[in-house]
This record gives sequence, structure tokens and C-alpha cells, in this order.
Amino acid sequence: MRSEPESLRQQLGSVLDLVNRKWPRGEIALSEPEITIQQQRKPASGLVFAVVNQKGGVGKTTTAVNLAASFAASERSTLLLDLDPQANATSAFGIAATRHIYDAISGRCVMKDVVRPTELDFLDLIPAGRDLYGAEIELASVLNRERQLERSLSDLRQAYEFVFIDCPPSLGLLTLNALCAASRVIIPLQCEYYALEGLAGLLETVDLVREQLNPELGLEGILLTMVDQRNNLSRQVGKEVRDHFGVEVYETEIPRNVRLSEAPSHGKPVLLYDIHSKGAVSYLRLADEILRRYPRPSHSIAPTVASGGLASEGNTDE
Repeated sequence: MRSEPESLRQQLGSVLDLVNRKWPRGEIALSEPEITIQQQRKPASGLVFAVVNQKGGVGKTTTAVNLAASFAASERSTLLLDLDPQANATSAFGIAATRHIYDAISGRCVMKDVVRPTELDFLDLIPAGRDLYGAEIELASVLNRERQLERSLSDLRQAYEFVFIDCPPSLGLLTLNALCAASRVIIPLQCEYYALEGLAGLLETVDLVREQLNPELGLEGILLTMVDQRNNLSRQVGKEVRDHFGVEVYETEIPRNVRLSEAPSHGKPVLLYDIHSKGAVSYLRLADEILRRYPRPSHSIAPTVASGGLASEGNTDE
């Protein structure tokens, strides 16, 4: 019977083989090793990050919410789009809205009509609702169904420097829409053995989307979440992932932290709930690590669409 560490190494090896065969290592030009990732990634208005992992409970929504909030705390104009029917990113800001993302992608209204402001001046939210559960069934018969989100978001994304999409924990039609609309993919990876099982399938899906639907899609980074340095397996998973994926793994790790778990019940991102907590500090550090790759544009950008009064319903649904 194989030991767990041996099985873990073999599984990581198979994932690495898939990456080497089908996914060029990041955006690094191997012929020009002196060029860094930071130099290669140019800032772009409306850069869309899809926060994706088909496995639930890995810190995906926690990452989308708190990373978007940390970008906004750095005064970078940011939009968070909740594409998960569970609407946890929406409830994390204590927002109750009558219109949701489903109304926009189904053509009932335009996207700017569902934008909501948050407590952070540089952060807006597009909320989700339970109606989104039926979206995959209804979109199944729509022409170019995988591009509904991309089309709905096209007029709005230029109003922001960054857009974060919180994807559902599946590789269904909603996630496919997110990958078609996104430029970069962020993969939260829990530092536990079973969290690795779906990584190869996720990378393969992203690769297929890039080959067939969205050639601009790239891997922004892998984020180690729920890290517990007291746990031998957690340390080993982190080490093996870093050894295999190298610079694709963010230097910043997100620890297990009670404040991160408590913040959503108060309707706040963790930096507004307890900015001195380890969770808040870690996400602020992660935001700084990513933003170093995307220098601030020389032209000024208004804080958000919602604060500028472009959202048709204003604050009436808060």
C-alpha cells in the first residue's frame, strides 16, 4: 500500500506533466530569461480575473471578496462580479438587491443597472441571486451561450481597472462564461491532499478554453489557502506545489484564520472587520504582490461606476 506522501508526489507529478505538455509555463518567454513576469504583464483597463476552482471549500469566494477589497483599499478602481448561485460574495457585503447578474446575462437589463456600491469607495459589486441556478438550463439553447457574460460585460469593464469574477464551484456553463470573459485565472488551492485531485482537470479545461474560445486567457497564479504551518501535510503540499509550479505560485499564502470566517456574517470583507488580523494582512500583501505587476495608469480613473451615479437604482436595494 502506497504511503500518502508517495501518492501525493505521484499525483503532483501527473499534474506537472499535463502542465508541461499543454500549458506554457506562465507568460514567461523562455528565450529571454532576464525578462520578469512584472515586466511582461502590461496594465490594461478592465483586466478581468476569474477566481476558479471546481472544488468547494477551498477559499474561492473568500479570495474573490477580500482580494477585490484589498485592490480597492489601494485606490484601484475594482468591480467584483458574483457568478455563484449561492451568492456568498453578495452576502459578504451585506447587500440585498432586487436585480442580479442573471437579469443582465438573460437580457432583462443592461449590466450597469445591477451594479451596487460597497462600503469601499473604489469597489462596486454585481450581486448574484438564486435565479442564477436556472441560468445554465436557460442558456443551453442560446446561440453562443458561452459568451453571454462577455457580451453583457463589454460596455462596463472599461469603467474599471480590474474586474474579479467569483465563479461557482463547478466547471459548468457559468464557469465557462467566466473563462471566456476573463483575461487571467487565479486558482485558490487548499493545502490538503484531496484539493489536488481536480487541479489537472481544471488546468485542462482552462487550456481548452484558451485554445478554442479565448486565446488571451492566461494563468495569473496559484494561491495557497487555508495554510496551517503546524500541520505536516499542509507544509508538504505547499512545498511540493511550489517545487513543481515555481513562479506560478504566489509568494503570499493565506493562513487559516478565524477572522476570515467571521467577517461574512457581519457583511464585511475582513479588512473592514479586523484589518489587523492575519487574514486581512495576508490579502493586503497578496494584492500588493499582484499590483506590482500592473502599475497604476497615468490617467485618473473615477472610483467606481456606482459612486458616479451610473447605476440606475443607486442604493435603493442596500
